[in-house]
Amino acid sequence: MPDIGLKDVAERAGVSIGTVSNALNRPELVSESAAARVAEAVDELGYVPNIAARQLKAGRSDAIGFSVINITNPFFADLAFGAEEQALTAGYSVIVGNGFDSAERESRYLDLFERQRVDGVLIAPVEYHEEYLERFRRRGVPVVLVDQRHPRGEFSSVSVDNRLGGRIAAQALLDGGCRHLAFVGGPRSREQMNERLAGLHEVADAAGVRTTLIETTTLNTGLGREIGEQIADLPAAERPDGILAGNDHLALGLLQGLVGRGLSVPEDISLVGYDDIEFAGAAVVPLTSVRQPAREMGARAVELLMHHLAGSDDPIEARFLPELVVRASTRSL
Repeated sequence: MPDIGLKDVAERAGVSIGTVSNALNRPELVSESAAARVAEAVDELGYVPNIAARQLKAGRSDAIGFSVINITNPFFADLAFGAEEQALTAGYSVIVGNGFDSAERESRYLDLFERQRVDGVLIAPVEYHEEYLERFRRRGVPVVLVDQRHPRGEFSSVSVDNRLGGRIAAQALLDGGCRHLAFVGGPRSREQMNERLAGLHEVADAAGVRTTLIETTTLNTGLGREIGEQIADLPAAERPDGILAGNDHLALGLLQGLVGRGLSVPEDISLVGYDDIEFAGAAVVPLTSVRQPAREMGARAVELLMHHLAGSDDPIEARFLPELVVRASTRSL
């Protein structure tokens, strides 16, 4: 079937091409009868506007690209939801690219955003991509980092004080009587994981308690279950009695593995997750977790992007504070 164009719509409606264009883009400029004839012709012919051509002519796409680490994690789904809600109020749509923990897949989405000429880009990065940041900057496309800061502060960012998050989680474990803390998470190439671990170490070192690092290359429930089983199989003297997981997905898997091997949470091992996703409170043992305000973070990222689209080049670092949500997976003395 040949492409249907403005000329075909104009002929069917019995009006000029200019009238069709105005009816579709500036309907206040045409009469009601002309607009009705154009609408009827569009329906009959199945005409679809050439958005790419319109974008090229207008110099804007009314779209924002948002690349996230893994949309199957509810934290990133909530980030995207918050961004979308805020973008809609500003007249923009959000195109979400799911990196699915793959730097290669993430790069493909960033290339797509560039080809689609989106007006701005949000990146919650699988890996740090300085070359893409520079490419977008050269094209005049503003970028805001989400859940990570730029190492030199040259790009705006929205993140949480993850070092503080690690500290408050560790302190909760110590306050419950734990004396051997483990951090399970990774990869260490991600700034937020290093900060959470550093926060835990600050508190543990000050209290003189033992710490163990179990580094992972990803964060999911299946891996957490395997690690939980391995921890449960350790001799009691070698097992940590308090665990901070890199995120709630991993923590829920750890909980399954520990309980499945006959250990009690929190009597044998106290467990703290990170993100406070909806499922954390619905677990068999409701999970204590460090809350990140994901939707607020997504909305704030879009606000910063709009700030730059309005002409500001000054980077802004928006920093949220984490909050410990205490549930049944941690002991209290």
